[in-house]
Parts: sequence; C-alpha cells; structure tokens
Amino acid sequence: MWFFLAGFVLLCAADATPVAERTVPEFGKTYHVKGLLSLPYAEIKEPFEAWYDLTGKRSRIDYYHGQVCTFFIGNDLDYGAVYKITPVTTETEFNTMKCFQLNGTKDEPIIPQIALPDVQGFEFEKIEYYAGVLCEVWKNVTTVGHKKNTYRLWVTRPEGIDSSAMPHHYEMMGFNTLLGSHYDKYIVDYSDFSSQVDPNIFKLPGGMSCGGFPGPGVEHHLLANPIQDFVETSPVSHAHRMFGHYKEKFNRQYDNEMEHEEREHNFVHNIRYVHSMNRAGLSFSLSVNHLADRSQKELSMMRGCQRTHKVHRKAQPFPSEIRSIATPNSVDWRLYGAVTPVKDQAVCGSCWSFATTGTLEGALFLKTGQLTSLSQQMLVDCTWGFGNNGCDGGEEWRAFEWIMKHGGISTAESYGAYMGMNGLCHYDKTSMVAQLTGYTNVTSGDILALKAAIFKFGPVAVSIDAAHRSFAFYSNGVYYEPECKNGINDLDHAVLAVGYGIMNNESYWLVKNSWSSYWGNDGYILMSMKDNNCGVATDAIYATLA
Repeated sequence: MWFFLAGFVLLCAADATPVAERTVPEFGKTYHVKGLLSLPYAEIKEPFEAWYDLTGKRSRIDYYHGQVCTFFIGNDLDYGAVYKITPVTTETEFNTMKCFQLNGTKDEPIIPQIALPDVQGFEFEKIEYYAGVLCEVWKNVTTVGHKKNTYRLWVTRPEGIDSSAMPHHYEMMGFNTLLGSHYDKYIVDYSDFSSQVDPNIFKLPGGMSCGGFPGPGVEHHLLANPIQDFVETSPVSHAHRMFGHYKEKFNRQYDNEMEHEEREHNFVHNIRYVHSMNRAGLSFSLSVNHLADRSQKELSMMRGCQRTHKVHRKAQPFPSEIRSIATPNSVDWRLYGAVTPVKDQAVCGSCWSFATTGTLEGALFLKTGQLTSLSQQMLVDCTWGFGNNGCDGGEEWRAFEWIMKHGGISTAESYGAYMGMNGLCHYDKTSMVAQLTGYTNVTSGDILALKAAIFKFGPVAVSIDAAHRSFAFYSNGVYYEPECKNGINDLDHAVLAVGYGIMNNESYWLVKNSWSSYWGNDGYILMSMKDNNCGVATDAIYATLA
C-alpha cells in the first residue's frame, strides 16, 4: 500500500511540471544501447546492439547477436563508407563471412547511423508508467497523403527532470485513411543504455576484402542500413521506394489507388521480413520474389492440399524389400530428363494436380524413355466426383482413382492450356496416356523408405506444411523451419520430391514447387530431412503404370 501511494505521489509530482519547462530528450553524441525490434505484421522480433560516436563520425550496429554487423565510417575515403559483415551460403560455400562495401558520394556522404529515434518534431504528451517504469511520453504525428503515422517515445530521467534522458520504449503506428485501417506498426524496447563507447568497437575485422552490395540501388541502402527506416519519421521508407522497382520488374499494374495501397503495404511487410530473416544467420536465404505484394490470405489460397485419413484410400502399402535396397548418396531425376519444366499454378489451389502429374510424368519417362507433359487442367476440371474441389483443393490419390477408372490422363497438349481456374471437363479417351494399375503410400515418416522410393520409382508426390512466410520467400540453401509441423493434419501444400542429397553436411530433399521459376531456386527448394521437417516424408505417394 505504501509503495502504491509513493508511486502515485511521484507520478503526480512529475506530471505537475509545466510542459514548457520540459526539454526534448537528447541522448548525447556518444552512446551504446541494446534493443529488440518487433514487427508484428511481419512476424519478426530482431535483437540489435548499437554504438554511436558523432564526434568520431562513426557508428556500428549488430543484428541477431552479431550475426550481421554494419559499420558507418564517415572518415573513410572521400565521403565515407558503409561496411557490412555477413555470413554467406551458396552452392559452394557455407556460412562464409563476407564483407560488402557501399561508398559515400558528394551528394550522399556517409554519416553515423543513429539507433535511437530522431526526436525532431516530437512534443511532450504525458507522464505514465510503462512496464513498471515511470516515463515521459513524447509524440510525433506525421501525415502525408493518406498515411498518418503516429510515433511515441517513452524515456526515463533517472537523475531528475533536467537530467539526460534514457530510451525505454518506442512505437510507431501507421493508419491509412483511404483503406480505413492500420497498415504498419513497429515497436522497439531498449536496454543497457550508456554514454560510454569503446573506440576499438569500430575497427573492422582484419583480413577481409570488401565487395559491392548486390541488388538495385534502392536495395543497397536497405541492405546496408536496415535500422534507418525504424528511427526516422519519414512516411516513405527505402522499402516503400523499392516497391517501384518491384512493379517494374514483375510488370505489376493495379486496378485502382486502393489496391495499390494494399499491395504496397503487403510488399513493405514482406520485404522487411525477408531482409530480417537473412540477417539471422540461417541455413537458407530468402529473396523478394513475384509473391511479395501478396497478402497472407492470398498465399494460403495457393496451398490447396486437403488431407483425408489414410484408411479411406485404396493404396498399396510400401514394399518392405524396397526399403532395404542400397541407395546412392544423392539422386536428381532432372539430370536424367524425367522432370518437366517448373510451372505456375497461379492463384488457384491446384497444387495437388501438379504433384499428381509430376509423379506420373516421371513414371511414364521411366517406362517409355520419353518425357511427356500431362494435363493438370484435366484433373482440376474432371475429378470432382472423386472428392477433389478444383481450385479449392484436392488430393493426389483421388486423382489417381479417377485416372484408374477412366483409363488414363490427357497430355497437356491434347487437353488444352492450364487456365489457373476451374473449367469444363472434356477429353477423348483415345488420346489418354499413363494408364494405372494402382498407387502406393510410402511408409509415413520413414526417411529411408522415401529415399528408396525416389531412387527406385522416380519422382514422388509429397505433401508439406508450407504455411510459413519463410517458405513463400525461400531462395537457396537447405530450408529448415523450426515452426514447421509434420502431422498428417498439418500438411497444406502438395509438391514433388524429385531427388535428395547432402550439402554442407545437411541431408535434404530436392523438391519441385508449382509457383513458377521466379520462386525459390528456379522453382525448386532443398528441404531438410532433419526431424522430418515440414512433413516431407509424412504422406508420400506414387503410382504404378500398367
């Protein structure tokens, strides 16, 4: 009780100070601070640590506990330089630390990057407790066009009202008056603030040569200076400016201003996610692809895999003698000509039809020596009577049942082009190919059985948990998502396992997706075998030709 009364008296006393007498927070010319940046719309929480020395014209910011380090050295070269130390994984190297360099120019010299908010334009709002700490709250409202951004900064003054401020918490909330909704939000929690900085912290690691940043010019700045967009009050960030490059590259045109605003918001959240994850030192990398302006709801529509418990299937069990065969360390059926080019299912939940035709195309190649492209559109149009729902989802085994009853499947050429939507079923039985005698379930969760099936029978249709933003923007490396599930009811996307192998001591499945060659590594992804991540081995199936 006494503690409560003391706090109440302190709050009243502090709040009684006239607004005019309060000084805008200043954090000094040198400081060190730790922080946690939270981006709720991008599903990111990113720790960072920063050192700032205005007098020495230098700063340093580390992300994810030093996985990525950025140095801003204003005294280097004629106009300063930015250096970024980051791990790089390619097909030939694994987590090799590399240095990238961006030189300043006469028009854009390099200056130390602040890690605390620029408080210019902020006004005192109130005194309140935040997370048990008595704080001053300073507020800035910036409006440009339809965007109204409200920034609030919570600071403490441990030595009294006239003392230096210490950052405690920072929030930005963006509201779009055209859409009538919040389009952006980010939060920063600060700790370990100090005005003392060790000058040795600004020394670059020895023995490294630095190359140029990849990507277009606007992306250079985003890669080199990730935190800038979160400490300035400009409503137009580097991420927003990159949207123009994205629209040009992928020929995006929108129906009206409202759709343009929505697509831009989606893009900004997705690109923030991509770049933040790439700073986390994972076994794989992400990239901005053709899906970057899509919402999470739209991405979910592309995962059209519907699961039915296996007791309803007429599949054959996997032969135990096949599981025990000797398999090579790696298999890639693309090298033998058994895999057709990557296709695009468009905004249609027809992934199951691509997985079905993919395994049939491989089986047909092994039987005839000829690669024949089969019709996904036929399966979308014609298999409703077996429980599939066209663009609203389906299962491979149901498609196999239809093919068995009707004596085969049409080629893509004879049936007609894939439309990305439900169509009228039509076919000529005389042109059907790939007659089936049955289909087989690979033993659920058995890694060795799936490897043997791929080696012995060719590409295998598999289902995965793809409901993660990291999957949508995968680029290269061995994909392992800790949040991925592998239960039968967790699988929401059908793909094609065309091989397997080992890279940098990590075993992977070589998986073909149906989201176009713009996605992933030319349409493919390497998915980790560890812990049956994402359920690749949970529900695998292949067909047997007559």
